[in-house]
Amino acid sequence: MSTSSSSRGEYWFSLLTEGADQRQGQCASIRVADAELEGQPVRFIAVVPDANNHYPRAARGEVGLLEGWTLAQVVSEAVAADVDKAQKRAIVAVIDVPSQAYGRREEAFGIHQALAGAAGAYAKARLAGHPVIGLIVGKAMSGAFLAHGYQANRLIAFNDAGVMIHAMGKESAARITLRSVEALEKLAATIPPMAYDIEHYSSLGLLEQLLDIRDPLQASEQELNLVRHSVVQAIAKTRSEGVGLTNRLGADNRHSSSLVRERMRAEW
Repeated sequence: MSTSSSSRGEYWFSLLTEGADQRQGQCASIRVADAELEGQPVRFIAVVPDANNHYPRAARGEVGLLEGWTLAQVVSEAVAADVDKAQKRAIVAVIDVPSQAYGRREEAFGIHQALAGAAGAYAKARLAGHPVIGLIVGKAMSGAFLAHGYQANRLIAFNDAGVMIHAMGKESAARITLRSVEALEKLAATIPPMAYDIEHYSSLGLLEQLLDIRDPLQASEQELNLVRHSVVQAIAKTRSEGVGLTNRLGADNRHSSSLVRERMRAEW
């Protein structure tokens, strides 16, 4: 299956929302649609490239000022609309974000507040009973991922070399640690939280599922159905198991995280 797109996020948003009602009026870098999956309402949200972005630092799919506040708006809008409903709609964040937007204007105008607003809106939606699912189809980097997707009840990712989840890019991490990129990669291979590949990340217990997609920009009908089914399963599991994030702490590589939490609870 093919569709005109400039990013993995835009491609998968288009596939998953074909024929759905597209929300209009927000900035062009945020795509929003209200659709159905197996008879239940879902709001899909994606951050996509916008070459004409008012802020050039956010033109390639980065999450900047406009994106942060708009994400907060469209998530909060769904929460307000469903406040009196017994069953809240699911919210699916289609994630392909290379970075937060770095720039003097972004810093001066408070990008930290914009991204915090987005993360806070997703957290409030989750705690209000909306199943929040993150579908990682490309990069999920730095503050962009914190703002768009990391607050999800369940994270699903493609098992693909183009999927990368990390606090910062390799070049930046190499500069900060005073290493070459090659030396950083060698070190990261022995320390899962530092690694850039999706297999190491999955060992941290943060992912609900890894999906094998042959070509993420040329999905087959069977692969699209696999993704849909996985999202539906994640929604159902979230509804049955509650709004918390304790499901992320069960992996062997999260033992220390669990221990720290236990000791903090004991102290407090």
